[in-house]
Amino acid sequence: MTHGFHEVRFPLRLSLGASGGPGRRTDIVALSNGGETRNARWADARRRYDAGTGLRGLSDLYELTAFFEARRGQLYGFRFRDPVDHASAGPGAAIDALDQPLGTGDGLRREFELIKTYADQGGATVRRIAKPVEGSVRVAVGGVVLDPGDYTVDPATGVVTIASGSVPAAGALVSAGYEFDIPVRFDTDRIEISLAAFKAGSVPSVPLIEIKP
Repeated sequence: MTHGFHEVRFPLRLSLGASGGPGRRTDIVALSNGGETRNARWADARRRYDAGTGLRGLSDLYELTAFFEARRGQLYGFRFRDPVDHASAGPGAAIDALDQPLGTGDGLRREFELIKTYADQGGATVRRIAKPVEGSVRVAVGGVVLDPGDYTVDPATGVVTIASGSVPAAGALVSAGYEFDIPVRFDTDRIEISLAAFKAGSVPSVPLIEIKP
């Protein structure tokens, strides 16, 4: 993912006004008896956004254009903050090191990928978090919060490495709390801007699409 990717964040005030969210691809086949079969073509969701809905003034248009040019359109990916889903905890809740289980220690393993689990009584899905916000990650082992010096986090991959002196014992649950961005790119090499239309309340479409590893 590091190839063709700039570790910079899309302007926050524009992302907060963006529309969009997760999407999946499901094949549905109608049967002759009126029933149907369903098959998931994608194992994980892929998120799409329209950042145009976050534009409020001429300064926003200029900032968007400058950011688009710096990424050379679709060529380079970048970080994007989902306006709703951007932390290990729910909206408005404080981040806690016990928010999300990452795995179980075996006495040797030191590296754990950040993940987020979405679950209810009907089912669950696990999402890999590859772009944590630097400095936001809190880690616990066996329910005990580690000191920041007891682990490191790669903000470009989301891999947590626990120091050799704090290796999780066999059976110890490793968990984490964090904020995160989504790796995306522009889904177009052209942005149509009409100043007259913008002043009349029409905003250009600025499609973004999640980059999957």
